[in-house]
Amino acid sequence: MIFDFRFWRGLANQQELITNLGSSTMRDFKKRVWMVGLFGLLLFVLQEIWGMNSEQLTTLYAFGGKDPYTIARLMSLIGIVIWAVLYMAFHFFGIAFLLNKITGITLSKLAVLQLFVVGILLIEKGLMFFIFVLSGTTTPISLFSFGPLATIVFENPFLILFFNQLTIFTALIIGLQVRFIRAFTEMNPRTIVSMLIAIHIAMSLITAAIGLLPLEEWFVSFVEGGASNE
Repeated sequence: MIFDFRFWRGLANQQELITNLGSSTMRDFKKRVWMVGLFGLLLFVLQEIWGMNSEQLTTLYAFGGKDPYTIARLMSLIGIVIWAVLYMAFHFFGIAFLLNKITGITLSKLAVLQLFVVGILLIEKGLMFFIFVLSGTTTPISLFSFGPLATIVFENPFLILFFNQLTIFTALIIGLQVRFIRAFTEMNPRTIVSMLIAIHIAMSLITAAIGLLPLEEWFVSFVEGGASNE
C-alpha cells in the first residue's frame, strides 16, 4: 500500500501518519523535504536582508565607507546561507542519525520525525521574525522562551542564553519525538523522555556557549582589516 506524505496533514494527524509508516510505503517525502528546506533558506535570507543580527555592520558603513560595507553585507549573506544549510541539516540528518544509533529505529522513519522538528523550529523563527518586523526592533531573547524570566533571575549571560533555548516549541518538539519513538520501539517511556530531555539540554548548553562568542565583532574586524590593507 502507498500513501502520499503531506507535511501539514501529518503534523495534524500524527497517529494516522504513524500507522501509515508502519504498514505502507511513503511517497513524495523528498519533495516535502525540499519545500521545507527552501522555506527555511528563504526565512534566513529575509532575516539577513532585513538586518537581523547584523547591527554592527552599520558602524562599518559609517567609518569604513560604502564599498567595505557592501562587501561585508554580501559576505554576511553568504555566511547566513551556509549557516541555514548547516542548521537544518544538523536537526534533520544529525539528530535522526543520533536517534537511530540510540533507539535502533530506521532512519526513514526518524527522517519523517525530524522533518517535523525542523518545520516547528522554522515556524518559531518565522513568528519571531514577524514580531520583530511589526515592532521595528530585535532582541536576542526569544519571547517564547524562559529567556525573559532568566534575565530577571540571573545576571550570568551564559545562563540567560541557556534558558533562552528552552521554549514552548522545545516542549512541543519533545512531545512529538516521544510519541513517534514510542510507536516504533519497546524502550521504556521514561527512558525515552529522559534521553530526549538530555539531548535538548546538551544542545542548549552548546548553543549558549557559542552565543557568548563575539562572532559578529570578529567578522566586522576581519572586514575592516581587509579594507585597511587595500
